Amino acid sequence: MRTAVIMGSTSDLPKVEPAIKILKDYGVSVDVRCLSAHRAHAGLSAFMEETNQNGTEVIITAAGMAAALPGVVASQTVLPVIGVPLSGSVLDGMDALYSIVQMPSGIPVATVAINGSKNAAYLALQIMALQHPELRERLLAERKDMEESAMKANEEVMKQFS
Repeated sequence: MRTAVIMGSTSDLPKVEPAIKILKDYGVSVDVRCLSAHRAHAGLSAFMEETNQNGTEVIITAAGMAAALPGVVASQTVLPVIGVPLSGSVLDGMDALYSIVQMPSGIPVATVAINGSKNAAYLALQIMALQHPELRERLLAERKDMEESAMKANEEVMKQFS
């Protein structure tokens, strides 16, 4: 089980580290790169050639502002690409969200919430779970734990207001 996480700038690392942790906690191998679509296009293309050959199953991309990275990555592979729009200083990530979600037909990028790297990791796990039953079982168990926790919280609220 292998994924790639590509960010456009080292300043993005704190926002993608939660995704990397989740993937690794599930036993997934993660190749992490910082390759700007604008400033390191040759290096990005070389890495994309590598991911297309090395068993990578899903690619998570994180970028802010113009957020070209997810689309450039998607244009170089048929692997599932998940885009994480990152908040910037001016438009709070709306610019990145629109850039990532508005891909042309035939070059899709699945898009999660602004700064939503955790959901990007879970979506990658769900995609990989189609081929890896052990991931599916762990995801189902985690969902059951979440439900039990939510029901326990509900019981506490009900007790408080009874």
